[in-house]
Amino acid sequence: MTEQDQHQHHEEEELEPSTTPGYKVGEKKTVDELANLDANDESLRKWKESLGLGKATGPADDPRRVVVLQLAMEVEGRPDIVLDLSSPDSIEHVKKSTFVIKEGVSYRLKIKFRIQHEIVSGLKYIQNVKRVNSFLAVKSEEMVGSYGPAAEPYEKIFPVEEAPKGMLARGQYRVTSKFMDDDKVSHLEWVWQFHIKKDWE
Repeated sequence: MTEQDQHQHHEEEELEPSTTPGYKVGEKKTVDELANLDANDESLRKWKESLGLGKATGPADDPRRVVVLQLAMEVEGRPDIVLDLSSPDSIEHVKKSTFVIKEGVSYRLKIKFRIQHEIVSGLKYIQNVKRVNSFLAVKSEEMVGSYGPAAEPYEKIFPVEEAPKGMLARGQYRVTSKFMDDDKVSHLEWVWQFHIKKDWE
């Protein structure tokens, strides 16, 4: 195994979701099966409604179950920093771009996505942040939830975080992100970069 292969294998391991001992993924059911399940159960009916069963399921020529549209960084008093993830070209553009974050600023990430064709359970957003030219790496994982097919996109807003601050925190960072579900299906993996500076440019 070459050094590059070892590095890639290590990165893949870093993006594996955490597991809960004893947790088992439920039996997979189609939208139609769920729609007809326990029709007299009021709580189950409400749960199915919350998943959007019976709504538009997406184009027949697009087999993807999850379509990630964008990742945005929300900072109070400033326009959102938006990463367009809606096409291979836009993902390639994101990979080559770097944006600036002011040190110590409070921010929230939010992700916009669409669900097509069938219910997706246990969606998670996983990211690994590495300082460029450093061994410093921080992995984080956020539960997104379970969703059914719908005509309109969903948006998930994550808790407030604070960017690192101080001279040692300043510099360029590379982030590898992954959007995956309980079945360990990776729906999208992408790379993006940011630069922590003393102030906004």
